[in-house]
Amino acid sequence: MGIDFGGKRIGIAFSDLSGTIATGFEVYQSRGREKDLEHLALLAKQKEVVKVVFGLPLNADGSESQLSLLTQAFASDFANKTNLPVDFEDERFTSLDADEILKQSKELSWQERKKLLDMVAAEIILQNYLDKNKRSKKL
Repeated sequence: MGIDFGGKRIGIAFSDLSGTIATGFEVYQSRGREKDLEHLALLAKQKEVVKVVFGLPLNADGSESQLSLLTQAFASDFANKTNLPVDFEDERFTSLDADEILKQSKELSWQERKKLLDMVAAEIILQNYLDKNKRSKKL
């Protein structure tokens, strides 16, 4: 399971059973920390997830940002709630990459692309992680 964590929206992606291909699942509109944790925990249980990868929003120079600290705290709460291992993947520029991918579909307006952006970013985060960790299973 890959997560692009944000204050308003959370992009979610899952891998296939072999841990080879990431696929975007949804953009979840944040409803507060507890409800967000509950929703993600339920999805992880339903999909029989064995590990969760959070995108880590670092500054351009690789240093931690305020959002990266918030993401790490949320991931820690998620791990405590689910007893699932969590890991992090550098997410610098994934939103730009996601927007470029979505721009290729000429039928989508900017508003439609914006609604899908976090899900595609989560997919990129998870795919990058899978590519670096070929031994992984069902994330």
